[in-house]
Amino acid sequence: MKRVYSSDNPLIVGHLKQVLEANHIACMTRNEYLLGGAGEIPPIECWPEIWVVEDFQQERARALVESVLALGAEAGANWHCCRCGEALEGQFTACWACGADRPPDD
Repeated sequence: MKRVYSSDNPLIVGHLKQVLEANHIACMTRNEYLLGGAGEIPPIECWPEIWVVEDFQQERARALVESVLALGAEAGANWHCCRCGEALEGQFTACWACGADRPPDD
């Protein structure tokens, strides 16, 4: 078994585990409940981890993790709704005020 990812955010770890499983990569998480031990144990040692069961899948798993994390980083620029003029942050694809979709060129 090989470790492919670790984070202080268990939600990200859980999401990435589901992505790997959806791509037929057998994996497991470790340290899911160890965050409460931070202080007695160095915090980084308590972070949840994802491990692949088959060593040969490590590189493919890491590539998938990197691509998913890169998608989240590319939220886009802030924009203004064409219908109501509301200012919106880049991660939104529709206006929260009026429901209009984000224009494709924004």
